[in-house]
Formats: sequence, C-alpha cells, structure tokens
Amino acid sequence: MQDNATEVTAAGIARLAGVGRAAVSNWRRRHPDFPKPVGGTEASPSFALADVENWLREQGKLAEVPLRERVWQQLAGHPAGPGVALLHTGCALLLVHDRPTDWLELAAISDGQLAARLPAALDDVLTPRFGPRDERAVRLPDAGLAPSVPLLRGAAELAAELGARQTYEFLLGRHLDANPRQYTLTPAGPAQLMAALAGPARTVLDPACGTGALLRAVRDLAPEPDQRLHGQDSAPDLAALTALRLALGTPAADGTTVRTAAGDTLRADAFPDVRADAVLAHPPFNERNWGHDELAYDARWEYGFPARTESELAWIQHALARLRDGGTAVLLMPPAAASRRSGRRIRADLLRRGALRAVIALPAGSVPPNNIPLHLWVLRRPGAGTPPAPELLLVETTGGTPAGSGDGRDKLPWEQVQQTVLDAWRPFDRDGTIEELPGIARSVPVIELLDDEVDLAPARRLPPPAAGGGAEELAAVRTRLGDTLRLTADRAPDTPPAAQSPARWPQTTVGELARAGALLLRTTTATAAAPGPATGGSARVPVLTDHDVLAGTAPSGSPQGGDEEPVLVEAGDVVVPLAGGGAVVRVVDEATAGAALGRGLTLLRPDRAALDPWFLAGFLRGTANNRQASSYASTATRLDVRRLQLPRLPLADQRRYGERFRALAEFEDALRQAARLGEQLVRGLHDGLTDGTLGPE
Repeated sequence: MQDNATEVTAAGIARLAGVGRAAVSNWRRRHPDFPKPVGGTEASPSFALADVENWLREQGKLAEVPLRERVWQQLAGHPAGPGVALLHTGCALLLVHDRPTDWLELAAISDGQLAARLPAALDDVLTPRFGPRDERAVRLPDAGLAPSVPLLRGAAELAAELGARQTYEFLLGRHLDANPRQYTLTPAGPAQLMAALAGPARTVLDPACGTGALLRAVRDLAPEPDQRLHGQDSAPDLAALTALRLALGTPAADGTTVRTAAGDTLRADAFPDVRADAVLAHPPFNERNWGHDELAYDARWEYGFPARTESELAWIQHALARLRDGGTAVLLMPPAAASRRSGRRIRADLLRRGALRAVIALPAGSVPPNNIPLHLWVLRRPGAGTPPAPELLLVETTGGTPAGSGDGRDKLPWEQVQQTVLDAWRPFDRDGTIEELPGIARSVPVIELLDDEVDLAPARRLPPPAAGGGAEELAAVRTRLGDTLRLTADRAPDTPPAAQSPARWPQTTVGELARAGALLLRTTTATAAAPGPATGGSARVPVLTDHDVLAGTAPSGSPQGGDEEPVLVEAGDVVVPLAGGGAVVRVVDEATAGAALGRGLTLLRPDRAALDPWFLAGFLRGTANNRQASSYASTATRLDVRRLQLPRLPLADQRRYGERFRALAEFEDALRQAARLGEQLVRGLHDGLTDGTLGPE
C-alpha cells in the first residue's frame, strides 16, 4: 500500500524515471493529466508519490519504482518531516535486526493493526538497548505511527536485501547529502584517524556526538564485548539518530551498551559520573554563549577558567574531566586555539602537567569548515604520581603536495595523511620521543614551548624540509624540465600553408545541433552530491571544476550536496566554462571520465556518427566565434554556448581538422607542464639558497 501523503519534488520524479529535471517540466506542460501539485511552493512544487508513480507507469515511462528510491521518497516526503521518519525507520529496523520473527508476525497484519501494535513491540526492543523510556533519547512521539507504516514496510523489505544497518546508513546518507548545511559532519577518514589515535577503549564518550561518526569509528576499529558507548548532543534528533545508528551496528547479544542524551553538554552534562577510556569530540567552534557566566566555579576547570572567547578550551577540560587516569582524548580544534593569547595560561598548564600530548595539523579540506586546516589535539589524563611528560609531539601534514606537481591544489590522499600521523604518534606514544622528521614531525621539549606566547601551532615549531626535497630532488626536477622542454619543442605544430582564399563554409550553431539530436547539451548551476558511501566516506566521485578546465588539471572539486543527480562526464565529451570567455575548451579523456560536472560548466556530448569531438572543441575556441557568442553586460564575460558556431563539414573532413586540434592540445599540455616544473625549480632554488641548504657555487 502506498502512502498518499508522501510527497515528491520534481527532482525526485526525475530520479524515479531516470531523466533530467527538464523532462519533468516538459511532461507538466505537454500532458494535461500529469498529477497536480499537492504542496511545496510555486517555484518548487511537490506531488503525491502514489499519483506520480501511477502516471509514470501508465505512460510507459516506468516499469517499477526501484525499492531504494521508493523508500527514500517516502522518507523524504514524510508528512512529519524526514527527521521523524528517520526515527521511526531506525526503530523499526532495530526490531527487524534484533527480533526478526516478531517483525514477520507484525508485517502479516493490516496497516491499521500494525500501527496500533507496533509501539508496544518497539518499546520491547528499545528498552533493553537504551534503558527505560523516560531515560533514553530514542522516544516515539505520541502522534502515532500510522503515517509511517508504508515507509516501515518498505524499509524492512529493503533490509531483507541490504541488511538493517546498511539500509539505515543508506537512508541517513541520502538525508545528510540532501541537507548539507544543517549538520556539521565528521568525514569517515578523520573519524577513523581519531579512533586510531585514541586506541582500543571499552568505555567511550562523545560529548558533541552529532550524527555519531566518531563513536561508530571507535566501534568499527576495535569492537569489544560489553563496550559502553556514550554520546550527548544539544539536538534531540541527533542524539536519537546516533543511538539507533550505533545499535544497528552491534549485535544485541554482545553486551554493548549505547546511551545517548539530548542537552547542552557544558551546562547540563548528562554523564557526570562516567570515567571513560577514550573521549572523542568534534565540538562547535567559536561559541560565545557556552556558559561562561554561569559556570565560573565549575569543578571541570582544573587547568584554568576559560575566557569567553575560548569555548574550545572549555571542551578540552570537559573531555579531561570525563577520562579515567591514563585515558586518552582526541578533539578536533580550530588552529587559532593553539596560539590565541587569551588561552595561553591554560595551554601552559596543560603542558606543565603533561595532559597535552600532541598537536596535529590536518590539511585544509579534511574536515568542515573546508577552508582552514584544523588541528587534532591528543590529550591524556595524568595519573596520580605520574611525572609530567617532558616533550610534546607536533605533526604538520598541511604541506602535502606530491613532488613535481607544482600545483597546491593536488593534496595528499587521505590514507597517506593518516599513515604519516600514525607513524609519528605510535613511536612517540610508546617512547615519549621520536627522531625528527624535517617539516613533518618533531617531539618538542615542553620547556621550549613555555614562553610568553605558548604557541603550539606545528607550522611555527617545525623546521622546513629541504627545499624541493634537497639538491638531488631539484636536480631531478631540472632533468624533467629539460626533457619536457625538448618534448614541447618536438610537439610545436608546423604552420600549414595559407589558403588561397578564406573558406566560406555553411554554418550551424550548437543550439541547432542540440535540437537536431547531433549532441546532448547539459549546463550545471550547482554541484549535486555524487554517488558514494552513505555518510561522507572517502570514495566520493571527484568534481571537475571550471578551474580544472581552465588550468588543465585533474578533477579537484568535492560534492556539495543537492537535490539533483550529478552529471558524470564521459570520454569524448566537450566541456566549456561559461565564465572563461571561450578561451579554453576541454575534451574529456579516459583519466577524467567518470568525474561529476561542476557548476559553471556546459557539457556537450556529440553523436560520434555525426560530430568529431576534437573538431567540435577546436572550432568552439575560435576568437571571432567567442566574441559574437559572449555577453559583456557585467564586469565578467559570459558565454552563451548555444550561439557558438561551427561549419557543416563531412565527418571525414571533421576528423582531419580534429587531428590538427588534438596535436595543438598536446602541445598546450606540454607547455603547461614545462611552466609548472620551471616554477617548482625556481621556487626550490630560491628557498634552498635563502635557508642555507644550498650553496651559491
């Protein structure tokens, strides 16, 4: 039975039918019997999912709605909102997970009977997992489950295919991708690194649990029987979501305890008696209203009362207060917390007493906000009679550009960042010191840090590595530059003989070719979330940005989330930046194929039986062509791709021109590579001469 109250947007209809949103707009205009909107706004209407599905099937545009898509649309269009729908779905999936026989008995009765009997059945499975109803964060609302019954049946059916945990992760991931600005997410890679730094732990606390990524990482890294997982968040829906997510990832019989609570952790700590083996947190940054006035005499400020502007140091001390002696805390911190003058006394006391063990600088883009390189602080609660550690580990991973790339946009793979950090931390954790890794890691004597500033930023305490990798590496760069210059000279195109008179070909436009079906034209205004793991895993599809096209580099963008499915580029596609004035056009090669099309780009996919891609790209770059197709109404040039012209030529003649344009593109790529290598050599020689690692002879 379909839920007639479930609504779906135009983007959802496009997903159901496997078409673009423009096709849905055309159906609404051309078919009087297309379902009428039942909600939303005039600009973004919503439709009844059941009516849309019936119409698509009657039109022969849909054989059957994919189960995943049906369940997602039911959740996204739930009358009470997706948050309530996720809560109901998680509870039902936990029943499927823990007591599958009970669910099968309930699933056999009518929807009305199921809605009446389900609350009691869910309480029977929630209480053993999360405690009595009045004490747990996972509580069913009093409004009843009747509107959710079709969704729960579909989710249970999907769980039979994927598993209960995987089903919930899929639905949660789609929800997070569709609402990226509502949540502060900790990506899977950094979460796994934080769990590895904390080490195996039986009792774990996350006082700012969000969607539960850190607690899940600890559980996945080192699952232990009778493990106790505690989380708190100021948002009740996130506290409940985290509890369900963790419970679905643990067998009911292994004794794992999951306890989450809703509330302001600093003002109303839900776990004052917990003494955890590990505390992990991604706390909110730069909060002024964290409780400074009312918490002045709180017992947690063992290392000093934080200033109003130092909310992060309040979270640090809260984490230390909830650790057992010798327990480890790992917190994500803004880089300013390592050097602000208002926090220097607390930083100094953390050092003197041996509580702060490491400060690790992550590359920008590892964790939101993506524009700054966040730090990881690793802390350990000093035990009674334990002498303070004499050294602090500083690790710098923000300078990770592969040798020879010469382009700061090419960052180290996350796996390499994680290995670099752990290779420094593990011997330091064992021995209390490490041999210095120039520019990467150093164990600094605490006495050296206790100056007037107590500046703990790794970049200010680590000597730079040898410029360009040292004299040997610079010599290798010079050799590569020489080879590239010779290759560039070899690829310099010959000048063809001049034509006796300018060619006068019959012309057509990109718009006309698109209408005739000779090419497909797609333009993006926003970058949708590309397919990938449910909750921000590292295997996301990269995004080809306008900068990548203009600079001739590999796809470097990240999915930003959105309602639309991403447009994935294929080999032979022609990509045109709208703001580039037509100066650069790119033909997608095998290495770039599969990337998502970024905003501000137009994709042209020619029919190979009618158009040669290199012929198309070459003529689109003509200066006169771009001048007549460009708009100069603002300070930036804007290109109308549909107005670009190219000649009508037989396919054989197109291919002759295409080969010439391809050779020009190879020459252009060689020039770019030579420029990058030359810039790297010049920068490396300057740095080596000025820092004394190279002599002038």
